Amino acid sequence: MVRKRSMSVVAAIAAAGLGLAACGQSSGGGGDTVELTIAANAIAGGKNSASAEHITKWVIPKFEEAQKAKGKDVTVKFVPSGVDDEQYKTKLSLDLKSGKGADVFDFDSIWVGEFAEAGYVKPLSEFVGPEADSWDGWAQIPGAVQEMASFNGKKYALPVGTDGRVLYFNKTLFAKAGLPADWQPTSWQEILDASAKLKSAGVPVPIQLNAGTAMGEATSMQGALPLLAGAGGEVQQDGKWSGASQPVKDVLGLYQKIYGGGLGDPKLQQEAKGRDKSFQQFAEGEVGILLEGDYFWRSVVNPKTGVAPMADRDQTVGYAMIPAIEPGKGIHGQDFVSMSGGGVRTVNPNSAHPKEAFELLTFMLSPDALREETKDGNMRITPRTDVNKEILAGDPLLTFVSEKVLPVTAYRPPLAVYTQVSVALQEATAAIVSGTAPDQAAADYQKKLEGIVGGAGNIAS
Repeated sequence: MVRKRSMSVVAAIAAAGLGLAACGQSSGGGGDTVELTIAANAIAGGKNSASAEHITKWVIPKFEEAQKAKGKDVTVKFVPSGVDDEQYKTKLSLDLKSGKGADVFDFDSIWVGEFAEAGYVKPLSEFVGPEADSWDGWAQIPGAVQEMASFNGKKYALPVGTDGRVLYFNKTLFAKAGLPADWQPTSWQEILDASAKLKSAGVPVPIQLNAGTAMGEATSMQGALPLLAGAGGEVQQDGKWSGASQPVKDVLGLYQKIYGGGLGDPKLQQEAKGRDKSFQQFAEGEVGILLEGDYFWRSVVNPKTGVAPMADRDQTVGYAMIPAIEPGKGIHGQDFVSMSGGGVRTVNPNSAHPKEAFELLTFMLSPDALREETKDGNMRITPRTDVNKEILAGDPLLTFVSEKVLPVTAYRPPLAVYTQVSVALQEATAAIVSGTAPDQAAADYQKKLEGIVGGAGNIAS
């Protein structure tokens, strides 16, 4: 497949009236002094405030102190942003295209391939040196998580955080339906069987599987994509996009069984606030099974800070891995699958001090730095298994995701065109909810896909 450069970035750069963003540039002068800058879409008192404060109050002084102990005079400056992600992306693109920008910067993992193809980022080993591949921290990051910061087999960045998708279920409703509290389905049929029992027990919504365009990317990440992985497929594989393939048909077939069989609520998938409503319904004991990310546990049904808090969350909410369509039939022959997203951090190839910048990069991913960053209510899943075992010990769900889910997870293709592909996939699920047969919905999806990715030659079906 001929990969295409991001039109959004190209258009932004070409747009009249856009000046270069002052994102911070490493100084090449200063005698023996090394001046470094860090950029992130975070700002104290605003967006991602905790991250901004961690960088300014802990990372910078501790790193400068550590470098001084080595006999190096290093100063670091933080360049904050607090804007929409697309604005931040455009700002980064303008700086990197002009050969400027911060020495170290954060960005969304979904942009890795796009930035790599545009030449904005390069494999770390090419300009940092062999230490980029020999960093001892790699041994603590699962291979699947490393893929988040890689493109075409090369490491372009370090992952800074990730998540995972699981099946949540209400143990009280399960008991009412005669289902076990330690439920772990091993096939899609077992999910359907459990949903049927919940329906017979009078549960209003036996299963909620995000569908349609109203839920946007949530339909892809908490629905179509993990199921596609479970059917043995990927949205983009071996340079080609999956069209009306058997795995895609299998996914759409499961949607039909759920929404055509009265196991899910079709109307919920078409409401503007349908996902939020599904959260509330789950919290109120009206939804039996829900496929969601660890965000749901941390921020939705959290007893203290959740948007739909469940005082009895820890006793009532169960969770299970997402099974393949049948044992061993998932991608890479897996029994269980998931999907993940997250952020990455890299060294600017334009940096005048790439080796020192890489030291800063790895310092920020050191156990001490991650422990500091995730304390005081900021707990999250880090990319490091050694740190996760320590900081997540008191949270069973996050430990479960870290230990069981991350080793088998997958990621979206880091290409600009993916966003359009995702919408087409969402439209295919919407068609199923509206009554279209799986084969027809798959054929329609492939036709749209051909117009998005450059013709049938770039599609596997």
